[in-house]
Amino acid sequence: MTCYGNDTSLNITIPVVMIPKSSGEAIKKLFEAGRKVELLLYSPDSPNVDWSQVCLWMMAVGTVILASIWSDFIAYDKNDDPYNRLTPKESSNARKADSEKETLDISVMGAVIFVITASSFLLLLYYFISSWFVWVVIVLFCIGSIEGTHACIVTLISRICRNCEQKTVCLPMLGETPILSIVVLPFCAALAIFWAVNQHASYAWIFQDFLGICLMITILQVARLPNVMVASVLLCSAFVYDIFWVFVSPYIFGKSVMITVARGGGSSSESIPMVLKFPRLIDPWGGYNLIGFGDILFPGLLVSFTLRYDISNKKGILNGYFLWATIGYGFGLFLTYLAFYIMDGHGQPALLYLVPCTLGTVVALSLWRGELKDIWSYKSPPFSRSSVAAEA
Repeated sequence: MTCYGNDTSLNITIPVVMIPKSSGEAIKKLFEAGRKVELLLYSPDSPNVDWSQVCLWMMAVGTVILASIWSDFIAYDKNDDPYNRLTPKESSNARKADSEKETLDISVMGAVIFVITASSFLLLLYYFISSWFVWVVIVLFCIGSIEGTHACIVTLISRICRNCEQKTVCLPMLGETPILSIVVLPFCAALAIFWAVNQHASYAWIFQDFLGICLMITILQVARLPNVMVASVLLCSAFVYDIFWVFVSPYIFGKSVMITVARGGGSSSESIPMVLKFPRLIDPWGGYNLIGFGDILFPGLLVSFTLRYDISNKKGILNGYFLWATIGYGFGLFLTYLAFYIMDGHGQPALLYLVPCTLGTVVALSLWRGELKDIWSYKSPPFSRSSVAAEA
């Protein structure tokens, strides 16, 4: 059959069928084996609600809560150690100073620079995304997740076995190092490498979520908001950032930059790992539902601050801010999924809903209680409540 020029007299139709990758691989194996293949085609509808969204909601809210209480959990664990009761005050003060150095208070300028840097990196990914570039991000994710997983596991084991952290060994260049830390590190590295090698396996999402949650918990222990003023600058900037790169960028770049990068740009079988993912449980088309790390970290910084503020000011669960900020985060995430279904599965900027529900809740509640001025320019005390209790 030959077509000449712009001849359109031939009526040719080529049916196109979309099937899951697993089904395509099964059909290919049957063809290669010389087997007879018969296909029955149908087009099922995706359900309006999938249980994977509920699971993702629980994972995100749980990560925010766990990261918020983690630092107080660690401080209590160390101060409750009977060995600390015999420690001289000078050593105790030295440990407090070391603890303060491990945290980084975000400033107003730092918040703005962070959002600008994130935008630049997003554009870099959008224009130069390729298999090798995504692998650079994967390697960086593995390095960060190894450190995060190591910190979380060592902390949990130390809490169960109080004497594990006391045993140390002197290593070249590293000095005195806990044996527990040396034993756990290879396990964490093996876990990250195993995920990187098998990231396309059906079970890989479990390891990615575990590594990602540990990484976010560690980040939220290092980076902290000093007050609501800085929180407002950071979250409002992130609010504009999310809306611009999801809804406005298609009019400038032709595509939604945020959604394109999140899906790997379509130029590679690899995808950016900076998300929590959960397989769709009842959707016949399969696939995963995702939530980005930023949708957990940005509001998580504020929720963590509210807990520290409540502890420093000896506020209860109901007359404090932590409970209401957490409820606001959960409700904002619910609104995100609701908008996702209303807009027929179009990707949503989660911070569009999360920022008003978290920051708005804290500001409105503090204004109603007459505490806005204090929480707006709040200055953290030198030491936490648990540290003072331990010294006493």
